[in-house]
Amino acid sequence: MIDKRFFPRQVVEAGGNRWDWALLPLVLGVLALLAFGASQMTRPFQVGEEIPLTLDPLWLPYYLLRTTLRMFIALGASLVFSCVFAAIAAKYRTAERIMVPMLDILQSIPILGFLSITVTAFIALFPGNLIGVECASIFAIFTSQAWNMTFSVYQSMRTVPSELQEAARVFQLSGWQRFWRLELPFAAPSLLWNMMMSMSGGWFFVVASEALTVANQTIKLPGVGSYIALAIEQKNLGAVGWAIFGMLVGIVLYDQLFFRPLIAWADKFRFEEGSGDVAPSSWLLTWLRRTDQLQRLVGRGAALLERSLVLFRLDHDGTSIKARHRPVNPVYSRVGDALLAAAILLAVGLLVRFIHSEVGLGEVVHVFVLGCYTLVRVVVLITLASLVWVPIGIWIGMSPVWSGRLQAVAQFLAAFPSNLFYPVVFFVIIHWRLSPDIWLSPLMVLGTQWYLLFNVIAGASTVPTEMRYAAQNLGLTGWLKWKRYLLPAVFPSFVTGAITASGGSWNASIAAEFATWGDTTLRAAGLGNYIQQMTTAGDFPRIALGIGVMCVFVMGMNHFIWRRLYRIAEERLHF
Repeated sequence: MIDKRFFPRQVVEAGGNRWDWALLPLVLGVLALLAFGASQMTRPFQVGEEIPLTLDPLWLPYYLLRTTLRMFIALGASLVFSCVFAAIAAKYRTAERIMVPMLDILQSIPILGFLSITVTAFIALFPGNLIGVECASIFAIFTSQAWNMTFSVYQSMRTVPSELQEAARVFQLSGWQRFWRLELPFAAPSLLWNMMMSMSGGWFFVVASEALTVANQTIKLPGVGSYIALAIEQKNLGAVGWAIFGMLVGIVLYDQLFFRPLIAWADKFRFEEGSGDVAPSSWLLTWLRRTDQLQRLVGRGAALLERSLVLFRLDHDGTSIKARHRPVNPVYSRVGDALLAAAILLAVGLLVRFIHSEVGLGEVVHVFVLGCYTLVRVVVLITLASLVWVPIGIWIGMSPVWSGRLQAVAQFLAAFPSNLFYPVVFFVIIHWRLSPDIWLSPLMVLGTQWYLLFNVIAGASTVPTEMRYAAQNLGLTGWLKWKRYLLPAVFPSFVTGAITASGGSWNASIAAEFATWGDTTLRAAGLGNYIQQMTTAGDFPRIALGIGVMCVFVMGMNHFIWRRLYRIAEERLHF
């Protein structure tokens, strides 16, 4: 019997409306799949035990479930990390001076670097169970998803319009209230597009994240990534085609069931006085809004959040319209500077000792030269990708109709692992006797160029409608329209996309400069090739050297190029 205290009268009498009953099979199906996937992730396992894999296409739905479950768990962890990290870095100047360079370092460390450190630790936490290996794989996917989302939230918090910040001060919003009432809603449209890019980025690195090496043994977890790795190993083009089809099905499903409803729901957070011409829509969101029981559950959750907003509020004297601000103690800033200087000195000392005892100065110079080769590739490819995708992203973002149509297509293209292009690349290079130093380079940007596209789409879609009308009324056309209106409108989002695309390209160089297809290997001179060779040889000092040099290059680009563009975006080029 239904308890009348918890449901409205029409639900009690009818047991829920027809939309509730229509939604029930979908909810039960998703829960059943989640329960089955979780049970498979926590089964007994011992290191050295071989997990059976097959290229039979009938197993692809099961592999797709395992991979998608890992990616959504990593996405949830990335979302929490991004909001917490960005909120602290954007609000506290001393923390920002430490955390933003730390984010640059984390972004520049390749997935192989994280895996070499974390796999053994996760397995030791869960001895005799597969969940340890699963956690290592999820953490690897997390490292391919979190950084662009964090940069997106951080950039949005730093560019909140001044009038909204002043309104938050006038209404005496606490930090907790400001986050939920202003900062997160303002960041939501851009964050959602970066979440889509993060899911696609997870697909791009899925091969590396599902094939883990422990004690000179490779553990291949059941999933689409291990399926692709096995197909490449056996040169099975048919299996590669089935893997592409499976990825397409998975992307369409979670786009329709997860991202499209979120995009349509988050449209209300656009910063403008009027409404857009065509609002994004979702059949599932419309369906959910027509239910009774689900709406009641959502209302209860919203009520709990409202209570937390009341609990965490500013103290004020009751007479002034402005809350009392606590002055920042300069001692904290000096202590932070001293700690940072001490950390730098300690790192330099350890670095000098490491170079002297492990690798030698000549090897360091050699690796820096290789880094310069990869740097040239990154700069050229990011420049070409910007010239192509910035205009396309502006066009898509300012057209809600086309944005909805191309959303799943863009996710599918961004999800393509570079490994799937190996057959074509190998055939072209070998058949035409081309130089791998040049023609392997496009593999670096195949997966990372989409950071530019998704961020530009997000920036263009949040341009206020009244600003578009103003540009039309002023008759802006040609280069003047791009210079005065379009490029400034998307510039903050472009910088965010460029930072993550640049860091992703450095990571992708490991797969692009050392490509294998069966027993054939092509190499291009560069830092990625060096790291991959040292990883294969198990030379940990030189692996650390390669990763350290890559961090130096990425941090240098972020400091001397992207960070300066960030300041321009914060001060002048945002609405």
